[in-house]
Amino acid sequence: MDDRLRRLRDDLHEIGCDQAEIADAERLIQAGDDEALIKHLRKCRCSLLEEMHACGRRIDRMDQLIRRSEQIAK
Repeated sequence: MDDRLRRLRDDLHEIGCDQAEIADAERLIQAGDDEALIKHLRKCRCSLLEEMHACGRRIDRMDQLIRRSEQIAK
């Protein structure tokens, strides 16, 4: 396995990409399809961004529950 492929696999794994996303990226590197790889990485980025927004919404909801509980406790 070449160094570029190894680094990509390690980076995607560290970021939290699933095995299917990693395998697709590996396939694109091996095929030498850099344009498709960039498109795939951008798609993975969008997924991560959506996860971040979902976590933000959960945190906002938790803050609401805390404030409501604080009001009841007073």
